[in-house]
Amino acid sequence: MNITISKKQGRIPVTVMLLSGKLDGSNYVELIEEVRRLFQDGVRDLLIDLSQLAYMSSAGISAIHTSGLIFRGIPVDEQESGWASFHAIDRDRDKGLQKHVKLLSPLPDVAHVLDITGFKALFEIHTDLETAVASFQ
Repeated sequence: MNITISKKQGRIPVTVMLLSGKLDGSNYVELIEEVRRLFQDGVRDLLIDLSQLAYMSSAGISAIHTSGLIFRGIPVDEQESGWASFHAIDRDRDKGLQKHVKLLSPLPDVAHVLDITGFKALFEIHTDLETAVASFQ
């Protein structure tokens, strides 16, 4: 997996994280570490662009969920990421959509994984970059 970071200006500045390749058990920690670094550096609104991500395993789902927790300001230690995060997804559905982490343009296979895991109840999923950036307030 490759991660590319850029900035877009909407109503507020939005950091765009483009993921390309495959997000799985071999690299999901890399995504979590990059999200933590961004949050620690003061980023508060993140758009995760999935338009070049060909595959996402359950570890990838866990990493995306953990990213949302980090941006909610919920401390997540290494033991809580991974499977504990994955099992917490059901609990978090009642909290509504993430306000500070949104997803962009998943490819069909990744969109299917997001759909069957219920991520549409956790994350706004946009198909257009400008609309996605404008949705942050």
